[in-house]
Formats: sequence, structure tokens, C-alpha cells
Amino acid sequence: MDQISVVTTVVDARSVADVLAAAAVAGRLAACAQVGGQVDSTYWWRSGVETSTEWSVQFKTAPDRVVALVDQIRASHPYEVPEILVSRVDSGDPAYAAWVYEHTRP
Repeated sequence: MDQISVVTTVVDARSVADVLAAAAVAGRLAACAQVGGQVDSTYWWRSGVETSTEWSVQFKTAPDRVVALVDQIRASHPYEVPEILVSRVDSGDPAYAAWVYEHTRP
């Protein structure tokens, strides 16, 4: 397996980010998840501009696990309309890609 996918989301609390990360890795939907420090997001919501502090979570997974991972994130996410972005990494270290694939097998 030469490709990996990166799924990214943001949430409003570090504790929520940690739970999403741990659940995905424990369920083998992601080989690893990284919780990033606070970011300030500015966005449109309900006809107005809002700014809030959020925590980012990046999940590294195999392409064949993306749909299940996104479904789990969506089901557990506290936002009404969560940001869930999927990127396919077309090149990277082959050993890392193999590790990701191996650790996303049920």
C-alpha cells in the first residue's frame, strides 16, 4: 500500500479532540491521530461572522478506511455542520505508508 489519506477536523475543546483521536486509533480506523494546538477560526454561522478557538485533529489512515473513519467522526462530532476534510497523499515514505496500512486493519 503506497498511499495514505489524511482526514482533518476541528472541535471546540481539547478533551473532545482527544476522545475523537483515541476512538479512531483504538478502532483501527486510523493508524495515528495528532491533536494540534489551539487555532482561532473565523467563519460564517447563522447569518453572522463568528470567531472561536478550536483544536485540530489529523488522522492518518489507509484509503479503504476513509469512509468508516468519516462516519465515526461525524457520529461523534459535537458540531451541527462539522468540518471534515479528506486529503490523499500520493507520495511519502513507503515504510510509513505500509505502517499506516498495517495498523488500520481490523
